[in-house]
Amino acid sequence: MVTETKDQVLVVIQLSGGNDFMNTVVPYGNELYYDFRNGLAIPEKDILPINNEIGFPQFAAPFHEEYMRGNMAIVQGVGYPDSTRSHFRSMDIWHTCVPETIADEGWLGQTIRNIDPNKENPLTAVSIGQGLPRALSAKNVTVTSVADLDSYGLMTDIEVESARSQALQSFKDIYGQAIGSGIVKDYIANTGLDLLRGADLLKQAPATYSSDIEYASNPIANSLRDIARIHLAGLGTKVFYAQHGGYDTHANEGPVHPALIGDLSGAVSDFFADLRSHNASENVTVLIFTEFGRRVRSNGSGTDHGAGGGAYIIGDNVKGGLYADYPSLLPENHDNGDLAFTYDFRGLYSTILEQVLKVEAQPIVGGEYEQLSVFA
Repeated sequence: MVTETKDQVLVVIQLSGGNDFMNTVVPYGNELYYDFRNGLAIPEKDILPINNEIGFPQFAAPFHEEYMRGNMAIVQGVGYPDSTRSHFRSMDIWHTCVPETIADEGWLGQTIRNIDPNKENPLTAVSIGQGLPRALSAKNVTVTSVADLDSYGLMTDIEVESARSQALQSFKDIYGQAIGSGIVKDYIANTGLDLLRGADLLKQAPATYSSDIEYASNPIANSLRDIARIHLAGLGTKVFYAQHGGYDTHANEGPVHPALIGDLSGAVSDFFADLRSHNASENVTVLIFTEFGRRVRSNGSGTDHGAGGGAYIIGDNVKGGLYADYPSLLPENHDNGDLAFTYDFRGLYSTILEQVLKVEAQPIVGGEYEQLSVFA
């Protein structure tokens, strides 16, 4: 059960490129799957069953284990009406909750502004990896972006400490003097000073961390280990964001996709094992999403952009199980050759916003959407 004394923490993992839902949660009990996926279908002997219809492939064994523990919710058929197969547009819709136009602010950026309106903590939200996702963008919001926690900081390439201290002081003086000199300069000044504050705070994370968990050496494992280190340092971060790329499997999906899901599921398993070993897991929820699923039929070597996909919610406070409906494989029910979406992603976000982060969802997602009874 979630303790009332700890603030809830959300970890979002973005699977960039469009993860193949049918080969992640496999409808092995449906013969149409094997008809449509010639050469790519996962053999029934390699399935870890969830029930007599669907299951995880062997390469996602850590996900199956988490599911069987009762800590993983599989949200089936996630998407939105009139799906676009464009990576850029679809991801933008997921980031902003606005399918009709190009929006200014991301759903998590608005959430962060609600949680920390006075920007008291520069580490309320931390993005791990290169660049800042649109989901985290919003006016008057500070998000700290960390490519590598061990080398994160300002002017770390200055080896002589006295020279680095002098350079940092100059940085502080420049930004400190800029405050009150106009809207643009004021924004730049505050951003710079927030960066300094965040860098100083983040120094604590590697210094205080120790663990018996040995993460694998791959990008998503490295990202989740950094998130664990920051979380365990108690720096007040409420939202973490990480990205895992390579899911645009038009070709060579056979070897590529199992490796990706194997890395992902193993990293998530190690992440929770790490937190649990420190008694720090009960207030952490992981949300995994992708911009769309893949086409029902394989193209011979891979699968092309689709529509309905899947999302995953994992945590000690999660009521594991299947949510929404697995899209029909019957050809007459396809969405122009795609799995049709059965559940609007804005309901998924509403669930996370109101049940995890305790933030009103309607202004952020742009309406009222069906929430899931996912949390204990």
